[in-house]
Amino acid sequence: MIFISAAGTINALGNAPDEIARNLTRGVAPGMRAREGWLRGDTPAVLGGVDGELPAIPDAFAAHRSRNNQLLLAALAQIQPQVDEAIARYGRDRVAVIMGTSTSGLDEGDRHVTKTLNHLDGSRWRYPQQELGDPSRFLRNWLRLSGPAYTLSTACSSSARAIISGKRLIEAGLADVALVGGADTLSRMPVNGFHSLESLSITRCQPFSRDRCGITIGEGAALMLLTREPQPVALLGVGESSDAHHISAPHPQGEGAIRAIRQALADSGLTPDDVGYINLHGTATPLNDRMESQVIHALFGDRVPCSSTKHLTGHTLGAAGITEAALSMLILTHGLPLPPQDFSRSPYDDTLPACGILRAAQPLTRPTILSSSFAFGGNNAAILLGRNT
Repeated sequence: MIFISAAGTINALGNAPDEIARNLTRGVAPGMRAREGWLRGDTPAVLGGVDGELPAIPDAFAAHRSRNNQLLLAALAQIQPQVDEAIARYGRDRVAVIMGTSTSGLDEGDRHVTKTLNHLDGSRWRYPQQELGDPSRFLRNWLRLSGPAYTLSTACSSSARAIISGKRLIEAGLADVALVGGADTLSRMPVNGFHSLESLSITRCQPFSRDRCGITIGEGAALMLLTREPQPVALLGVGESSDAHHISAPHPQGEGAIRAIRQALADSGLTPDDVGYINLHGTATPLNDRMESQVIHALFGDRVPCSSTKHLTGHTLGAAGITEAALSMLILTHGLPLPPQDFSRSPYDDTLPACGILRAAQPLTRPTILSSSFAFGGNNAAILLGRNT
C-alpha cells in the first residue's frame, strides 16, 4: 500500500493547512472575490486568488520564474523537512517528481506578448517559464534530484493523474518516494477561454444549484509526498479512464467517470458502502453537474454524503485534483466536519438524479474519502484516501 507522509497546500481558502482547515469549516474563502483586468471588456469577474507574498525565485532560477512555480515553492515550504528527510534517506536518484498543470507560466508569456506589442521591454521573459514541463523540471532542479521527473497536462485531471503516476512509479520500483502535485495560476487565456464557451460564471459558482451557470476559476498549488512507509493516511485506490466523447463536454451518462470510480474501488478492495464522503468534481456547469449526479446516483444512490468545494477554492484547473485530495486529507487528519453545499443564493436543482448532496455540515462516519476529477476530452481520474487503521 502507498501512504501520504506529508501534504502542503495553498489556495483561495488560505496560505497554510491550518488556515485552510479553519476556513473550510467556516465556509469562508478570503481569496474569492470580484477581480478586474482578467476578463476582456474590463468586466469584473469573481476569481479565486492567493493573497499575500509568495516565495521569491532567485536569479539562478530565472528561467523558471513564474507565479506557478512560486505557488509550488509555498506548498513545498510546508513539507520541506519531510522532503529533506526522504532525500537523505533514499538518495536523490530515488525521489520522483510528478506534477500536473494546465497553465504553467502562461500568464508570464501573455504579459510578455502584450509588452512586445506595445514596444515595452519584455527581455526578462524566457520560454521555459511557460513550458508545460517546467513545474516538475523546476522542482527537480530546486531540490537537486536526479530521479524521474515529468509533468502531466490533461486539463482538470492533471494533478490527480500525477498522484496516480507517482503511486505507480513506486509500485514499479522506479522510485522509493514520489513528490506529486500541481499548480495553476490565474491567467487571462483560460478565463476568457471558458467565457467564450459560455462556461464561466462572473459571480461565485453555485454547484448543483438550480441557477448554476458556469465555473469560477481559481489558482492554487498542493504537494504530497508518497511513500511505502506506513503513515496515518493511505492512498487506498486509484482509477482513470478516457471516454473521448467530446473535446469540452462530458459523456452525458458519465460512462468513463463510472469506469474510473469503479477502478478505484476495485484497486482498494472497497465497496460503495465503505465510502464516507465524496468530494465531487462539481464545476457548476449545467452539463457536468447533471452528468456527475447521474454517476453518483448509479454507483452510490443517495447513501453517501457528497459536496463540491469549488465555491470555496474556485476551479483550480490542472491543480484541482491535488487541491481537493489535500482538502480530503485535512478532513481525515483534522477531524473536520464534511463541508456542505452552499444553496444560499439559489436552491438545489431537484431535477438532478438523487445523490447525497450535503445541505448542512456533518461528521465523517466512515474514514474513507473519494475525490474525482473529470477533464476536457473525457479524461477522468478517481482517488480514494483513508485513515490507516
